[in-house]
Amino acid sequence: SLRALCAGHEIVGVVTQPDRPAGRGRRLAESAVKVTARELGLPIIQPETLRAPDALAALRDWSPEVIVVAAFGQILRKEVLDLPPFGCVNVHASLLPRHRGASPIPAAILAGDAETGVTVMKMDAGLDTGPILARRAEAIHPDDTTATLTVRLARLGAELLSETLPAYLARQITPQPQDDSQATYAKQLRKEDGQLNWSRPADELARRVRAFFPWPGAFTLWEGQPLKILRARADPNLSAAPGVVFMVEGTAAIGTASGALVLDEVQPAGRKPMPAADFARGTRHFIGVTLATSAPESASDKL
Repeated sequence: SLRALCAGHEIVGVVTQPDRPAGRGRRLAESAVKVTARELGLPIIQPETLRAPDALAALRDWSPEVIVVAAFGQILRKEVLDLPPFGCVNVHASLLPRHRGASPIPAAILAGDAETGVTVMKMDAGLDTGPILARRAEAIHPDDTTATLTVRLARLGAELLSETLPAYLARQITPQPQDDSQATYAKQLRKEDGQLNWSRPADELARRVRAFFPWPGAFTLWEGQPLKILRARADPNLSAAPGVVFMVEGTAAIGTASGALVLDEVQPAGRKPMPAADFARGTRHFIGVTLATSAPESASDKL
């Protein structure tokens, strides 16, 4: 979205999150927005929160005609929303009002939606409740993960923003209110949401594996350590008690409430990703074990 805006608009400044620890070394890493803004020679501020007086003062000094928001991760206060003459415009990765909230892309995969998309809306004080300027749909492929779908939606959002913003600034678009009765909400994901509950159906668990890649990552506990499940598929024709590991087609499968989850790629704790077939053949006592079926109720159960 930032690159698309630079192609047709004057950017007076960029706001992005502060540098955060990342990776095994926990070294400070810059956001992709900061890296891009620096490449483009744009002014940058990185406030912990836009509630800080100096952050609001910087926005006022820039005197923007409109503020464009994409995956910023903070709720904007009224002073920010009201600052530009044309308000704040948000690029949201769902077809609003479906999947309002912090994690709309995983939510669409988890729900088994056939399509999702992007919405450009004028922001108000609510959580993704503002009137819609434009929407565009994108099919969800059977093998899509949050990682693959995010790439396509980022490009689609940039295209839609480029088409919509000039017409909005020319007052050629009348924002349309959302139908609140059709709203659903995607809550913030937590690390523990990735634990798979084998008492759930296999098709649901397969969607969770795809929805939680790359973060928070789907996993089960094996010998007290997390075993990440990177790729897996549901097979409704296989059957075993929930949590029981068995061999099928040369790889491991795990029984669920309905069908089985066939493992394609896993990552044991402290090791690199590997084919699940290699892990099953090379790990004693994995085949035949019964994995824990319980997982705490989490935010992801309500996505």
